[in-house]
Amino acid sequence: MFGLGRKISPLIAAADSLHDWAVSQSRAPALYREMGAPDTVEGRFEMLTLHVLLLMDRLKGGAAADLALRQHLFDRYISHLDGAMREMGVGDLAMGKRMRALGEAFYGRAKAYDLALAALPQRGELESLIARTALAHAPAVSARALAGHVVDCRAGLALCTDAALLAGSVDDSAETTS
Repeated sequence: MFGLGRKISPLIAAADSLHDWAVSQSRAPALYREMGAPDTVEGRFEMLTLHVLLLMDRLKGGAAADLALRQHLFDRYISHLDGAMREMGVGDLAMGKRMRALGEAFYGRAKAYDLALAALPQRGELESLIARTALAHAPAVSARALAGHVVDCRAGLALCTDAALLAGSVDDSAETTS
């Protein structure tokens, strides 16, 4: 009646698992305690968005299944943000405007991170981007440590096989924070 007992598609299940990995990584105490990410609603949004974008980057340019997985991952990310906003008390009338703003923020960051990641191994653009976004509310914090985390995390994700990612598994090598 309400979808109970229906099987979830393997790609949706994989996207849920990958999103869970991004959430886990974005909540790592080291990001806040050692790398200076602000432990605020905005800071947590930035860390979650960053890790989802790293997954999206890893899945880019792959097989058709990878493209479908990217879409399911994005859908899960948006659903998570919607739920979080509702828990914070955002009402139905304001939800559309807020979600549109978050979507615009996501796409803006996606484009900016694409450019910054393309400039690697030079980290200047990545550090500047992190300072403007993730550390915008912590101007005294250097972006160097968080940029290092991004590079390490991206390298770990590159080691994950396509088959593992399509199954929703991120190898331990991609889990760089404690």
